[in-house]
Amino acid sequence: MRPWWRAAWSRAVQTARLCCGVPDYDTYVRHLREHHPERPVPSYATFFRERQEARYKGTGGRCC
Repeated sequence: MRPWWRAAWSRAVQTARLCCGVPDYDTYVRHLREHHPERPVPSYATFFRERQEARYKGTGGRCC
């Protein structure tokens, strides 16, 4: 694949996951490391469970 196709494909996959309610763990980890280095990085299972709870219980959204 050409580099611009990779970027387009990556963005399309991310959009599809967000539409289906599947959060992007890699983006979340990058955000934590850049903006909240003091906080521990949760495992994918913990992250997924917390996002599902936030989505269906209405307990929250973004930290920033």
